[in-house]
Amino acid sequence: MSTSFDNLTPDRILDAIELGMGCALTGLTSPLPSYINRVYELQSLEGERLIAKFYRPGRWNKATLQDEHDFVLDCAAEEIPVVAPLQLASGGTIGDYEGILYSVFPKRSGREMELHTDEDWRRLGSLVGRIHLAGTKRNADNRLQMHPETTTIPEIGTLLNGDFMSAHQAARFKEVTSRITDIALREFEDVELQRIHGDCHRANVLERSDEGLMVIDFDDMVMGPAVQDVWLLLPGHANDTRHEIDLIIDGYEQFMDFNDRQLRLIEILRAMRIIYFLSWCSTQVDDFKFQNNFPDWGSDRFWQQEVSDLEHQYHAILNDERLNGTSGNYWQ
Repeated sequence: MSTSFDNLTPDRILDAIELGMGCALTGLTSPLPSYINRVYELQSLEGERLIAKFYRPGRWNKATLQDEHDFVLDCAAEEIPVVAPLQLASGGTIGDYEGILYSVFPKRSGREMELHTDEDWRRLGSLVGRIHLAGTKRNADNRLQMHPETTTIPEIGTLLNGDFMSAHQAARFKEVTSRITDIALREFEDVELQRIHGDCHRANVLERSDEGLMVIDFDDMVMGPAVQDVWLLLPGHANDTRHEIDLIIDGYEQFMDFNDRQLRLIEILRAMRIIYFLSWCSTQVDDFKFQNNFPDWGSDRFWQQEVSDLEHQYHAILNDERLNGTSGNYWQ
């Protein structure tokens, strides 16, 4: 009999983790903010603080979670500051409690990295370079491949076939996304895909006084282009952040080479992320929490704004100096 995901009581949580870890816990079960999963802070009798993550059924299977854990553990083996899952009594890092998969992590805290100097940007690039070097050790065969054929085009189909927007907005949406994917398919030809973080924005990079920078939240790791973990760190569009890109790449290349041609993908990837998020939202519309958090989602006003944003992003792609050949050096 499967335990209801929404019915994870403190007693069930403690039973699951005590059984899985083979250790006794205090009664602490403090819930932490998480929309998708159920996450709790626990404490062992020895005083160690632990984070237990129970994965929402249907989102990941054990194989996709194992790909994430393998990546994080490969990073940890190279002494890259990450929060690696703890080994359970069974010998693995993924447990199963009455049909719900879970993992346990040591509690680690830090503050969001502040970027004030050129050296800060280089440090950020060095960290990403180290992660990507670890990412080359193996593939993640059970994870998505970040490519317009395997992600963006199916996501567009989900949105157009789901009756989420009016005929007028659907026509606009189809037109602009068709133009974006035409460019994306061309520019993704021969792009090398490898294990990457996938959601490497600055809120996922923490500063710790005793360790320096630490990267968290590998939930969305994919096989994708290296530049995905670069552009999400930028404070603006590619044409306006050349200096920051130069510094990130300078730090990155202390550990591995960066294919400068991938810089042409930045604004394309930004458009793909917009489409991805809209598609993900469309799968959550019946969820009560989603309805509370996004009360306007699906309205004509909502789609008018979203399609307008995609049209603006399409023009940003057209104006990208690397794609239209108006800039010098590697920006061509």
